[in-house]
Amino acid sequence: MNPSKAVVNDTHEFEFDDKALSQFDSIETSNNHFHVLDHHKSFSAEIASSNLNKGSYEVKVNNNRYKVQINNALDELIKDMGFEIGSAKMISDIKAPMPGLVLEINIKNGQEVKENDTLLILEAMKMENVLTSPRDGIIKSVAIKKGDAVDKNQLLVEFE
Repeated sequence: MNPSKAVVNDTHEFEFDDKALSQFDSIETSNNHFHVLDHHKSFSAEIASSNLNKGSYEVKVNNNRYKVQINNALDELIKDMGFEIGSAKMISDIKAPMPGLVLEINIKNGQEVKENDTLLILEAMKMENVLTSPRDGIIKSVAIKKGDAVDKNQLLVEFE
C-alpha cells in the first residue's frame, strides 16, 4: 500500500493508495474517455493529454479542464532529497560529489555549455567520474584547476 499524491491545478492536494484506487468506480467508454461514479454522482472524464515520464496529465471532467500532477512514494522521496525532475534547471553551481583528484577540465570562464556537455573529470577511488552540465548555461567561474585534490562538497563550477 504505497501512498501516492495528486496535485490538481497546483492548488488542491490529494493522497491515495492502492486500496483507494481499487474502490474507484470508473469504466473506460472509449480511448481515454471514462464514465465515473463518485458518491452516487455521474461524471464524464477524458484524459486530454499526458506526459507519463513527468506524471502530468490534463483531464477534462464534465467539460472542465484540470491539470493533474501525480507523484508516487519514490517521486516524493526524490523530491525530499532535492533531486526532483526539472530541479537541475535551477542549479547555479556544481560541487564535488566525493573527494578526488581533478584529472581534466573541459571548460573555462565565460564559456557557453549545453546540458550534458562534459565539464570535468574527477578521479575518485581509482575511477574516473565524468561530471556533465545539468543545464544549458554560461560558466561564471571554474574554482579548481587540473591536478587539484578536492573534498566532498567543494565548489567546482559556478553558472551565471
